[in-house]
Amino acid sequence: MTPLLTLIALICFAANSVLCRLALAPHEIDPASFTLTRLLSGGLTLLLLHAIAMRSLTGGSAEQRAANARPRGDAVIAALLLFLYALPFSLAYISIGAGTGALILFTAVQATMLLGAVRSGERFHPLEGLGLVIALAGLVYLVSPGLSAPSPKGSALMAIAGVSWGLYSLRGRGSRDPLRDTTNNFVWAIPFAIIARWAYLALSGVLGVAYVPTTTHGMLFAVASGAVASGVGYTVWFAALRGLTAIRASMVQLAVPVVTAVGAVIFLHEAVTMRLVISAALILGGLGLALAARKKVVIR
Repeated sequence: MTPLLTLIALICFAANSVLCRLALAPHEIDPASFTLTRLLSGGLTLLLLHAIAMRSLTGGSAEQRAANARPRGDAVIAALLLFLYALPFSLAYISIGAGTGALILFTAVQATMLLGAVRSGERFHPLEGLGLVIALAGLVYLVSPGLSAPSPKGSALMAIAGVSWGLYSLRGRGSRDPLRDTTNNFVWAIPFAIIARWAYLALSGVLGVAYVPTTTHGMLFAVASGAVASGVGYTVWFAALRGLTAIRASMVQLAVPVVTAVGAVIFLHEAVTMRLVISAALILGGLGLALAARKKVVIR
């Protein structure tokens, strides 16, 4: 079940990048409004799913069901990490390209999750290390040649998003109720997004940011990103994390830029290049080698 859940989650992650670019690149919505709409629609969707799940519970007292629905004490911290991923992610995609952004994001995610894994006592198998090097080489090949130097501000924002997502994922590995915890995280993140949108609009003149009116397309892309790609996708990811080590959880996310590139070809009409084919083979081949090495160790 874990491989299927992981695949669904990775597709959702890639969909977020594509939807964000569809909304922000043609200036259909501003990044703060996109983030607020994304979190709000995701929170509402998750509240509905959680309510349905609670109604389907059989057995147990009303007090037990109520206790299960209450947020954990660290819900605000998880929500803050979710917000610190979502807003910088949207802001960064204004000034940097999708390929460069994906490289920076998942490099930061890798570094954060691998440091967390080593700190918790996990160790690399030699073939896992080789697979990781091959996969990272594929990423570098995908995004580096021919690209101009990325914006320092955009790069820093995407790095913040990557670190925040890495920490959020590490915390999610301890979730016993992915739907409940993801619902709580989204709900608690909404106040942060409301404050951020107010500040963005109020200080736009001072910051030299042009006002961008929200269009119907921009709103629909943000809602799809929140309700499906984020709300449902992150719940599935939390469920998948229970069957993944921190090292494997960090490594499988290297496939997201490849999936994103495929989505860009389909939905943004970008051309299929030999570079994309070769890099995809390197990334997926490296992942396959690393995951096969881990499976071999577990069997032994």
